[in-house]
Amino acid sequence: MAEMMLGGIAIRLQSGAPVQEYSPLGGVTVARRSGGAAVKIQHWRKTGITIRGTGWMGPGFAGLDFSQPLELRCTKQQSLSTTALTGTLPGTPRPDDSPWALAYVDGDWRRTPVAVAPDRTFTITAVPGALQYQVCWRPVFMVFCEPPPESMDPASNTHDWTITAEEI
Repeated sequence: MAEMMLGGIAIRLQSGAPVQEYSPLGGVTVARRSGGAAVKIQHWRKTGITIRGTGWMGPGFAGLDFSQPLELRCTKQQSLSTTALTGTLPGTPRPDDSPWALAYVDGDWRRTPVAVAPDRTFTITAVPGALQYQVCWRPVFMVFCEPPPESMDPASNTHDWTITAEEI
């Protein structure tokens, strides 16, 4: 399985299995018209990523240049559910880990081939009787982040660390 990476540095399990969280960031406002009807105004949308770990060693990021954008390769998958066989992924898949697709047939999910082009358009191979499909991928982001806060518990010899990143 692919490892999580920040700036080309792999986060190894000895630094703690990375707990990953994606949060939407965006310039979204709900405004009201004179009659009270709500109108959603969206200026932009990006992703916030939080990664935490606890292991017997730190993640080793002291050599990274946090003043520059860094590539973040995540292992927490993203997914898109659809009834169509074609579409466009809303995110960028890792170049070292191909997207995959599942078909919902007879109450269970089954793997089915999917082709994803460089422009993120996908084509799923149809499965007879499928009610729904899901395309999954592990994303890569270009992010800004600061060096992670780290702590150590000498009683258990564990290191805790947290990275908070924002997609550029």
